[in-house]
Amino acid sequence: MIFRLETRLALLLALLSTLVCAAAACKDNPSETSPQELTVAAASDLTPAFEEIKRAFESSHSTKVIFVFGSTGLLTRQIENGAPMDLFAAANVSYVNQLEQKGLIIPDTKTIYARGRITLWTPNDTNLRLEKIDDLARPEVTRVAIANPDHAPYGLAARQALESAGVWERVKPKLVYGDNIRQTLQYAGTGNVEVAIVALSLSVQSNGRWSLIPEELHQPLDQGMAIMKSTRNEQAARAFAAFVGGPQGQAIMQKYGFSFPAAK
Repeated sequence: MIFRLETRLALLLALLSTLVCAAAACKDNPSETSPQELTVAAASDLTPAFEEIKRAFESSHSTKVIFVFGSTGLLTRQIENGAPMDLFAAANVSYVNQLEQKGLIIPDTKTIYARGRITLWTPNDTNLRLEKIDDLARPEVTRVAIANPDHAPYGLAARQALESAGVWERVKPKLVYGDNIRQTLQYAGTGNVEVAIVALSLSVQSNGRWSLIPEELHQPLDQGMAIMKSTRNEQAARAFAAFVGGPQGQAIMQKYGFSFPAAK
């Protein structure tokens, strides 16, 4: 009887030792119990589309995607200063080119993944009826929001459109600048301004009225993507970039008003 009890105790101790070792191994190797994390710096116009893409991607890949949304110019500056990003989805490919010139991206990963558009946006409850960009020069329009053209591609496109329409000088005193395109939309949505020039991708899912600004009035908003040379998650980054450019990702992007020019 004593022998059997000792045998059972020995077996129990051996089992406990195995469990402790397994737990320690899992702690030392978190990748065995938790998904890989991918940090993506993304332009603010991508917020609704990329959040939907994230859900679709994570459902079929063992990778957790973490977004850092912001103005393309400011994100570029952060990356240049060493911010630990795995992949960068810019609102204009020129910023990706800038990082390439500094040797900060994996060259063969650079691609144009979408083309954006800008709109005139007003809240549903406004009495203003604005259909074309020239309408912003009307005297009853007193405050207009655009993203800061110094670091936001959609803000630069807004300025170019105003200049092409010949109303920049008249509209300039009315301008309120957002740090990024999402903040610009918020200014109009909260009544801080009467109208905003924002991304189509944000307009289509908003509670407001909007009209497209002719793309002939500004330089194309060809949006570029690339993987950072400093990434430790190159394969996961390549998988996410391929997903964005693949059938499922493109269907989601198209849903938010993006088109797909040929890659350059």
